[in-house]
Amino acid sequence: MAYSTIPKGSLYMNNVLYTGNATARNITTPFQPDFTWIKPRSFSENHVLFDAVRGATKRIISNTTDAEATNTTMLTAFNSTSFSIGTNNNVNKNSDTFVAWNWKANGAGSANTAGSINSTVSANTTSGFSIVSWTATNANGATIGHGLGTTPAIVITKRLNSTGDWLLGGSAVDAARGGANSLLLLNGTNTMDSNSEVYQTFSSTTFQVGVNAASFANGATLISYCFVDVKGFSKMGSYTGSASTNGTFVYCGFKPSFILTKATATGEGWQIYDNKRLGVNATEKVLYPNTNSSESTLAGGVDFLSNGFKWRTADGGVNSSQLYVYMAFAENPFVATSGTSAIPVTAR
Repeated sequence: MAYSTIPKGSLYMNNVLYTGNATARNITTPFQPDFTWIKPRSFSENHVLFDAVRGATKRIISNTTDAEATNTTMLTAFNSTSFSIGTNNNVNKNSDTFVAWNWKANGAGSANTAGSINSTVSANTTSGFSIVSWTATNANGATIGHGLGTTPAIVITKRLNSTGDWLLGGSAVDAARGGANSLLLLNGTNTMDSNSEVYQTFSSTTFQVGVNAASFANGATLISYCFVDVKGFSKMGSYTGSASTNGTFVYCGFKPSFILTKATATGEGWQIYDNKRLGVNATEKVLYPNTNSSESTLAGGVDFLSNGFKWRTADGGVNSSQLYVYMAFAENPFVATSGTSAIPVTAR
């Protein structure tokens, strides 16, 4: 049994749906969000990502290599139980629909000197998530503190002061490939590869990078989002697809609220499913982090189960005969502990 000390995952990671009205306002969340990822659903427009370490109004885009930009009409503030949005169409177009995926870290962050490069870190060790701001030196083997106290399963890094790819690696990606230096690009459709110029090693205190002129040039400013496995709340790993509509079941130890997945051997895009966009099985509403496409329907989709997820499609993006990397977060653990009592999860 995947007993968990986090009985309600939505207190640390939460999905919010809203409809735009072109008027500045607050969008309610169960906690003060420190990382918010917004995507229009009903029309084609960019994924825009914001965090409390860089500060509200500073957006980056997962589907491009663009540098960070300041926009005072997108996300304008992180509040105690909401985030504020302005009138920009990308986050608040009148009568159109949006989704916001939110994570709780630990506010604006503090200094971390664990690595050879000092960093600013906002870390939530309970939920296994940290936001890391750092400046590169392009020194081979440089290390950066992440503040989690556990080896990160996924690290996603983006250069801010110039163009650069979204670099995704981590111990879970290395384990999936069966070797170190593994790399995927969140903004692309590349297959999983080895690249010692990017991620090298991961430890409970730091992650290590190589010499990469595009992303880690001396003086380059970067943001990294680090995630660890937390029993009953988050899971990062891999699975092999079955190429069948009676598809692969992936055990997580919780009822998922959010799934991100990527094929590793073919040039398929990333896919995101969540528990709010069509709240019954099968979940067929999909968004693609590497494109600005509007929400699509994937026939068959995925079942969100009490202890994991099961594919109901043979689509190449999620369930052909190849290896996939995924990260998932919980709505509820399969079994939560409350004092000496066990609380079973409710079914979907």
